Amino acid sequence: MFTIELGSKVKSNISGFTGIVTSRSEHMNGCNRYWVQPPVGADSKLPDGMWFDEGELEVVEAPALQRKNNDRGGPPSIRK
Repeated sequence: MFTIELGSKVKSNISGFTGIVTSRSEHMNGCNRYWVQPPVGADSKLPDGMWFDEGELEVVEAPALQRKNNDRGGPPSIRK
């Protein structure tokens, strides 16, 4: 179960890295990780994001946008 919502602005309490949570990953060992995307830089380039463990992040600001529904994207993959 994830404790941080997608779209939340977060900060690493170890490195100080800040950004928006754009993806989450749940692992079999119980570790939840979040992809944090920093804002566009002064040079108009998008810096690389990073994965962080859930316990390392603190929510700075709640998501500005909420999902409209639970649609997860395109059709499921078909294995043959």
